[in-house]
Amino acid sequence: MMRNFRYTTDVLATAIAPAIWGSTYFVTTSFLPHGYPLTVAMLRALPAGLLLLLVVRKLPHGIWWARSLVLGSLNFSFFWAMLFVSAYRLPGGVAATVGAVQPLIVIALSRVFLGTPIRLAAILGGLLGVAGVALLVLTPKAALDPIGIVAGFAGAVSMAFGTVLTRRWQPPVSNLTFTAWQLTAGGLLLVPIALLLEPVLPVPNTANIVGMSYLGLIGAALTYLLWFRGLSRIEPSAAASLGFLSPIVATLLGWLALGQSLAPIQIAGFIMVLGSVWLATSTRKPVAIAPKAVKPV
Repeated sequence: MMRNFRYTTDVLATAIAPAIWGSTYFVTTSFLPHGYPLTVAMLRALPAGLLLLLVVRKLPHGIWWARSLVLGSLNFSFFWAMLFVSAYRLPGGVAATVGAVQPLIVIALSRVFLGTPIRLAAILGGLLGVAGVALLVLTPKAALDPIGIVAGFAGAVSMAFGTVLTRRWQPPVSNLTFTAWQLTAGGLLLVPIALLLEPVLPVPNTANIVGMSYLGLIGAALTYLLWFRGLSRIEPSAAASLGFLSPIVATLLGWLALGQSLAPIQIAGFIMVLGSVWLATSTRKPVAIAPKAVKPV
């Protein structure tokens, strides 16, 4: 009974992260200057990572320098770069639907890297989630761009690898320290790309500062701390299914804050997405996680 309660608590805590990520589009379009996606991504990750490093006061050691760079690239740098390319070249609905295949990729990678058995319920939950996201965000006039689709799929693969390897490479430090390492590495890797490909960001106004503070402190530091904590406690495929909550929150914010309408087909998509999350998480048996030897930070 206690293990079931802890598992449910871990799932709910982890779900906070993708739910908050669903607000990224609204905050970006409402508070930040347009046309600087890579710079914004860098400013979202790097200051948050450096701030957490100041708190934990611990740098990677040995193999963790390389692993932090790999995970920072997979979870942040490459993933965010591909995400923005996809978002610019595809309508939002198409981009979200392409990205929704990530849980299915995680299921396959978990089998390869973690030896996790492939469950029929997980496959059905992933397919149901993709269909639900499509109903939720696709429009009949949605155009397809090959480069945008490839970028969206590449971003999903990147995040899937990051999700699985984060579970496989559990370091002997706290989740706060692990989050600091990855955010800093991801932000540093984005610096040269942003400087080369984008113009200099204009002097920020109050709205820009508020938006960047939210994306950095809440949308990056807090959410990824919860996300990496969840990946250390629940199966990656179950955690990945929680990503379906992002388009739900994004659609709800569009309806509540931007005056967008909700059609019956979108409501059906809501129900299907929620059903897929329930199917993917409720069929998981709680797994006892051996406590890590955490050094003081």
